[in-house]
Amino acid sequence: MRLKTKIHLLTTLLMLVILVATNSGIYILYEKFAYNTEYKQLQTRADELSSALSQLNEQTNLQQVLRAYMPTDGAVYIYDGQHLKTKVQASLEMPDVPHITFTMPAIWMDGTVVQIKLIQPMEEVANTLGLLKVILVVVTIVATIPIFLASLALSRLILLPLERLNETMLKSATTGKYEKIEIPDKGGDELTNINRTFNLMMEKLEQHYQKQQQFVSNASHELKTPITVIKSYAKLLLRRGFDNKEVAQESLQAIVNESSRMHEMVLQLLELAKNNEHLDIHFVKLELTPFLNKVATQMQQAYHRAFVVDAEVPNYIYSDEKMLKQLLFILLDNARKYSEKEVHIHATETVDHVLITIQDFGVGIPTEHVSHLFERFYRVAEDRNRKTGGSGLGLAIAHELAGQLGITIDVESTLGEGSNFTLRVPKEGQL
Repeated sequence: MRLKTKIHLLTTLLMLVILVATNSGIYILYEKFAYNTEYKQLQTRADELSSALSQLNEQTNLQQVLRAYMPTDGAVYIYDGQHLKTKVQASLEMPDVPHITFTMPAIWMDGTVVQIKLIQPMEEVANTLGLLKVILVVVTIVATIPIFLASLALSRLILLPLERLNETMLKSATTGKYEKIEIPDKGGDELTNINRTFNLMMEKLEQHYQKQQQFVSNASHELKTPITVIKSYAKLLLRRGFDNKEVAQESLQAIVNESSRMHEMVLQLLELAKNNEHLDIHFVKLELTPFLNKVATQMQQAYHRAFVVDAEVPNYIYSDEKMLKQLLFILLDNARKYSEKEVHIHATETVDHVLITIQDFGVGIPTEHVSHLFERFYRVAEDRNRKTGGSGLGLAIAHELAGQLGITIDVESTLGEGSNFTLRVPKEGQL
């Protein structure tokens, strides 16, 4: 069964159940009220008759008194024990007509106790209840029409945006494009918000797809070069390597170098893919100076270069220790590649951030290249990166790590003087 049919049937049945229950309640309450009213009136009439009987004497016309208190079209019976003493009733008897009865004791003229019984026909009440029943049934039937139409309109109102959403998704699957739904810029209900979310999701998917295509294209281009070099030297080695030791040595060295470059590039590609995933980040309180000294010491031991730490304030920062250390390693490694002198690490603070600056005194970066530094495979100068063995992925990985930690990276550089990479680390409460 289609969802539209389910909504239509359920809403119609629900409204009919509510309508029938309401009308039934009205009928029952009116019936109870009508009978209670008649019963109270009959009880009052019986009380008045009892008082009148106690004041009668033998000269009083008993039939006339009883008729005075007889219910309309009803009857009055007086019993002496189990025997009927006297009665008065309407001329026409209607045994099939519903009626109510009230019985109570009374004092007879001679002082004995008798039972008086009053019978009140409920023909008018029954007729009124019958008319009310007909009216309520007609109202229920007539009300079914707008209920039916309203359920149709409701199901259409709910399902129309979903049908458009489904058509758009099918179109996207068929054409291979990231189709979007036309929706108003402002306002809208929850279904409109779903459509907006769908459009936003399609935009994100399109962006990720374009980035993926660009990434694959760049990766294949970058990997093609070392593979071509390895293949060329391998062929040279097969042709002349067995006869010429110098050619063999040159070929093997080139193969080793390009293999190392390719290995490093693949590792960086895997690292970049891992950083794009959602990571479990654990922010902890770190003592800043010992932390930076430890990072600098590890870099000095690895590359036998001087890394100078200048971090008197602040005393602490809040970040993920492992990820922040990896981020600093990338930036410090980048600084030592393009600088023959020592690398400085400074730490200062502002109202909202802790600033960690990595300063080198190398060749510097032209201004027009600064905005592209964190793009994948971007190189400031091809020959410089070939010389240092860079793949153009290190700063892209650093940018991904910084984004995960809520850190922004500012770059300042002067040609011939060096570069400054500043990490703006949020203070506690700013994460």
